[in-house]
Amino acid sequence: MRYLALDIGEKRVGVAVSDSSGRVASPVCVLPAVEVESNAVTWRRVVEDLEPDVLVAGLPLTMAGEPGPQAERVRAVAQNVASTCGVPLEFTDERLSSAEAKRILRQEGLSEKKMRGKVDMVAASLFLQAFLDARAGTGSVPQAGE
Repeated sequence: MRYLALDIGEKRVGVAVSDSSGRVASPVCVLPAVEVESNAVTWRRVVEDLEPDVLVAGLPLTMAGEPGPQAERVRAVAQNVASTCGVPLEFTDERLSSAEAKRILRQEGLSEKKMRGKVDMVAASLFLQAFLDARAGTGSVPQAGE
């Protein structure tokens, strides 16, 4: 089963994908949010090329595990994208994924400017990997915000 993760921001959407066995996550790309939300050709090409069985959207939760201020917007965008693509949707906790992505990219020697285009896809791959690991360990993953 192939999973396609979306780190949905106001300006950009980071995309990551699992291998066909659903075990290993890899960053794919970052697209302008408007292209993903409007089902533009660039986004449709990603979906057609990767052929996901499930979309996994990162849900911004607070440190207490409650839906954060952006959670409703992210949930609405993700549901619209999944509906347009005709692909089932799941949500997972994305807490601290961007901070961890920045730390990793800094370790690789990237400047803040060079990081900007990569953080979102690395963050998507991090929370997708956590999602895949949890699924492999328990057979299922609790839905974020529930």
